[in-house]
Amino acid sequence: MAQQALPVREARLGKPLGANGKEGAREALRRKGGGGRGAGPVSGVALLLPGGGPTGVRRPSPVAALAVRPLALRLARAGRPEGLATHVVHYRCRGWNGSAAHPARDATWALDEVVRRYGDVPVCLVGTGMGARAALHAAGHPAVHSVLAIAPWLPDHRTTGEQPDPVKQLVGRQVLLVHGTNDERHDPDLSYRYAERAKKINRDTCRFEVHSDGHSLHQHRAEVLALATDFLLGSLFARDYARPVRDALAAPPPLGLRMPLATGFGASLRH
Repeated sequence: MAQQALPVREARLGKPLGANGKEGAREALRRKGGGGRGAGPVSGVALLLPGGGPTGVRRPSPVAALAVRPLALRLARAGRPEGLATHVVHYRCRGWNGSAAHPARDATWALDEVVRRYGDVPVCLVGTGMGARAALHAAGHPAVHSVLAIAPWLPDHRTTGEQPDPVKQLVGRQVLLVHGTNDERHDPDLSYRYAERAKKINRDTCRFEVHSDGHSLHQHRAEVLALATDFLLGSLFARDYARPVRDALAAPPPLGLRMPLATGFGASLRH
């Protein structure tokens, strides 16, 4: 597909949540006078990369960014004691657009912006759908410590005629993919094949399957949020992973790449 020219516009970061953001400020006000410490300096960042479509150079719908906001808020609250700030990335356009890979380029811009604002802090890229693909592509940036790809869109290169999505950039990163087995929008088998290639060069790769759930993962939303939180805190702040995550990272293929996400995960985690 030929690279599409974009109208003159820039990607941007949404307002920070968590450390030095609105959520942190509210917490500081709540605790004022109680001897507690308010929002402190940022010591880690989660960049949320929304979904999108294969093509389109129009400005993205705000719905895409709103869809990842609940996850951003969940991560901000969980990571506040550690100094986590979360930002939603607002793309220049709504599509991937072939070799232009506009969302991946916007993710790289956002990583540079994080370094400019916060300095040398570890970053976790958290993407859904097309955003998950962008997160995986941008993982080679020096600031990236981990990548969480939720229901990733990974086209089948055997039918598109394009080169397979790269995996070398994942070396040295903690990588977790999670996918519903009934996803009719983005084929879960393709994310398994990608994870299989990634695992060969990066042992710190694992993949969870959410059985009977679809693309939006609504049926097991609580478990997916708990898994995302556990992985982010462990990968950025060296907290111990929950045992299922440790087991998935340690297990060889296919076990560590087809780890079932148990019902109730996160309700009573024992490390």
